[in-house]
Amino acid sequence: MSEEDRSLSTTPRLHVTAALAAGVPIMLDQPQSHYLGSVMRRQPGDMVRLFNGQDGEWAARVASVARKVVTLVAERQSAPQEQVADLWLCAAPLKKGRIDWLVEKACELGAARLQLVTTQRTVVDKPNLERLTAHLVEAAEQSGRTGVPDLPDPVTLDRLLKDWPEGRALIFADETGGEAMAAALARVPAPAAILIGPEGGFTAAERAAIRAHPAALPISLGPRILRAETAALAAVAVWQALHGH
Repeated sequence: MSEEDRSLSTTPRLHVTAALAAGVPIMLDQPQSHYLGSVMRRQPGDMVRLFNGQDGEWAARVASVARKVVTLVAERQSAPQEQVADLWLCAAPLKKGRIDWLVEKACELGAARLQLVTTQRTVVDKPNLERLTAHLVEAAEQSGRTGVPDLPDPVTLDRLLKDWPEGRALIFADETGGEAMAAALARVPAPAAILIGPEGGFTAAERAAIRAHPAALPISLGPRILRAETAALAAVAVWQALHGH
């Protein structure tokens, strides 16, 4: 690693929506401009790392710092666009705080998509997708990812099962039992998805519907009762250890 690359590793890292290429100017929005100019005290000539989910990570130089707008100029690509394993996490919305932690850690662990699924026992009917997206972006900035996991609109469990894409395994964490997690996940490479229920678990009818789906693979996460967010991240972490990159 060059001295310049080592110094870049400690520079601020921001997600932007603009295209990134050599010589392209980027005007930050007001919150990012405030963060970079007022909080981080960056001045013209200082370096910043940028990514947009498509063009990899770019080293950019601060061109100007105004009260409300900081302008950068992209100079060179400092890291290629990531190629994450195609793993979805399908999870019931949780209460604020717990769902925020879940999406943050799912991003850090390399999930490609986070699909919220409403069930009969779901306690949160309308999750704040704008807030959750902000948590995903922040997690991507801090973890070194060059992409942000997809976060589509929530769907009902019935709709999820009806529209399930052919060829994608549906790993179902069933609290009533299933194949041991490590052995089961070792046989399920990408494309795959992990389905986790709400705090109160799936109803008997929901479990039956999931188990009847041809793509479903019921697994057991062990003898202990896990909170929904713990179960989700345990399964994601084990799958990534076996198949992630």
